[in-house]
Amino acid sequence: MSDNCLFCRIARREIPATVVAEDEHLMAFRDVSPQAPVHVLVIPKAHVASLDDVREFSIVGRMAEMAASVARQEGIAERGYRVVMNTNADGGQTVFHLHLHLLGGRSLDWPPG
Repeated sequence: MSDNCLFCRIARREIPATVVAEDEHLMAFRDVSPQAPVHVLVIPKAHVASLDDVREFSIVGRMAEMAASVARQEGIAERGYRVVMNTNADGGQTVFHLHLHLLGGRSLDWPPG
Protein backbone atom coordinates (compact mmCIF):
# COMPACT_ATOMS: atom_id res chain seq x y z
CA MET A 1 0.00 0.00 0.00
CA SER A 2 1.04 3.55 -0.63
CA ASP A 3 1.29 5.86 2.39
CA ASN A 4 -0.43 8.88 0.82
CA CYS A 5 -2.86 7.19 -1.57
CA LEU A 6 -6.47 8.03 -0.66
CA PHE A 7 -7.81 4.56 -1.49
CA CYS A 8 -4.94 2.81 0.32
CA ARG A 9 -5.83 4.87 3.37
CA ILE A 10 -9.48 3.82 3.03
CA ALA A 11 -8.41 0.16 2.68
CA ARG A 12 -6.35 0.54 5.89
CA ARG A 13 -9.43 2.15 7.51
CA GLU A 14 -7.54 5.37 8.25
CA ILE A 15 -10.26 7.28 6.39
CA PRO A 16 -13.88 6.30 6.98
CA ALA A 17 -15.97 4.90 4.15
CA THR A 18 -19.31 3.16 3.86
CA VAL A 19 -18.12 -0.34 3.01
CA VAL A 20 -20.72 -2.50 1.26
CA ALA A 21 -18.55 -5.56 0.48
CA GLU A 22 -15.09 -6.79 1.34
CA ASP A 23 -12.89 -9.83 1.08
CA GLU A 24 -9.21 -10.55 1.64
CA HIS A 25 -8.12 -8.70 -1.53
CA LEU A 26 -10.90 -6.23 -2.39
CA MET A 27 -13.10 -3.57 -0.85
CA ALA A 28 -16.29 -1.97 -2.20
CA PHE A 29 -17.56 1.30 -0.74
CA ARG A 30 -19.99 4.09 -1.62
CA ASP A 31 -18.62 7.02 -3.62
CA VAL A 32 -18.66 10.27 -1.61
CA SER A 33 -19.79 12.17 -4.72
CA PRO A 34 -22.32 9.79 -6.30
CA GLN A 35 -23.24 10.22 -9.95
CA ALA A 36 -26.20 7.83 -9.70
CA PRO A 37 -28.47 6.56 -6.91
CA VAL A 38 -26.08 3.62 -6.55
CA HIS A 39 -22.43 4.57 -7.00
CA VAL A 40 -19.97 2.13 -5.48
CA LEU A 41 -16.22 1.91 -5.99
CA VAL A 42 -14.47 -1.47 -6.01
CA ILE A 43 -10.74 -1.38 -5.26
CA PRO A 44 -7.95 -3.86 -4.69
CA LYS A 45 -6.52 -3.47 -1.19
CA ALA A 46 -3.00 -3.66 -2.60
CA HIS A 47 -1.89 -0.50 -4.37
CA VAL A 48 -1.97 -0.63 -8.17
CA ALA A 49 -1.96 2.82 -9.80
CA SER A 50 -4.05 2.07 -12.90
CA LEU A 51 -5.13 -0.63 -15.33
CA ASP A 52 -1.83 -0.03 -17.15
CA ASP A 53 0.02 -1.14 -14.03
CA VAL A 54 -1.86 -4.42 -13.44
CA ARG A 55 0.45 -7.43 -13.60
CA GLU A 56 -1.99 -10.13 -12.49
CA PHE A 57 -5.21 -9.57 -14.41
CA SER A 58 -7.17 -12.02 -12.28
CA ILE A 59 -7.67 -9.08 -9.88
CA VAL A 60 -9.71 -7.27 -12.55
CA GLY A 61 -11.96 -10.31 -12.92
CA ARG A 62 -12.42 -10.49 -9.17
CA MET A 63 -13.30 -6.77 -9.13
CA ALA A 64 -15.96 -7.38 -11.80
CA GLU A 65 -17.30 -10.34 -9.83
CA MET A 66 -17.62 -8.20 -6.69
CA ALA A 67 -19.33 -5.43 -8.69
CA ALA A 68 -21.92 -7.90 -9.99
CA SER A 69 -22.49 -9.22 -6.48
CA VAL A 70 -22.96 -5.69 -5.11
CA ALA A 71 -25.36 -4.89 -7.98
CA ARG A 72 -27.51 -7.85 -6.92
CA GLN A 73 -27.22 -6.84 -3.25
CA GLU A 74 -28.29 -3.26 -4.10
CA GLY A 75 -31.25 -4.46 -6.20
CA ILE A 76 -30.08 -2.95 -9.49
CA ALA A 77 -28.90 -6.07 -11.32
CA GLU A 78 -32.16 -6.92 -13.05
CA ARG A 79 -32.84 -3.43 -14.43
CA GLY A 80 -29.18 -2.87 -15.33
CA TYR A 81 -26.08 -1.05 -14.27
CA ARG A 82 -22.82 0.32 -15.66
CA VAL A 83 -19.27 -0.64 -14.74
CA VAL A 84 -16.56 1.89 -15.59
CA MET A 85 -12.81 1.83 -15.12
CA ASN A 86 -11.08 5.11 -15.99
CA THR A 87 -7.40 4.86 -16.84
CA ASN A 88 -4.92 7.72 -16.55
CA ALA A 89 -5.61 11.45 -16.89
CA ASP A 90 -7.17 11.56 -20.37
CA GLY A 91 -9.35 8.59 -19.43
CA GLY A 92 -10.77 10.54 -16.50
CA GLN A 93 -8.87 8.84 -13.67
CA THR A 94 -8.51 11.25 -10.75
CA VAL A 95 -7.42 8.89 -7.96
CA PHE A 96 -4.41 6.88 -9.09
CA HIS A 97 -5.34 3.62 -7.41
CA LEU A 98 -7.06 1.05 -9.62
CA HIS A 99 -10.82 1.23 -9.10
CA LEU A 100 -14.04 0.26 -10.77
CA HIS A 101 -17.20 2.39 -10.62
CA LEU A 102 -20.51 0.55 -10.27
CA LEU A 103 -23.36 2.89 -11.27
CA GLY A 104 -27.08 2.18 -11.31
CA GLY A 105 -30.49 2.90 -9.95
CA ARG A 106 -31.51 5.12 -12.88
CA SER A 107 -31.39 5.05 -16.67
CA LEU A 108 -27.83 5.79 -17.79
CA ASP A 109 -27.42 7.71 -21.07
CA TRP A 110 -24.89 6.91 -23.77
CA PRO A 111 -22.41 8.25 -24.65
CA PRO A 112 -21.45 9.09 -21.09
CA GLY A 113 -19.64 12.33 -21.86
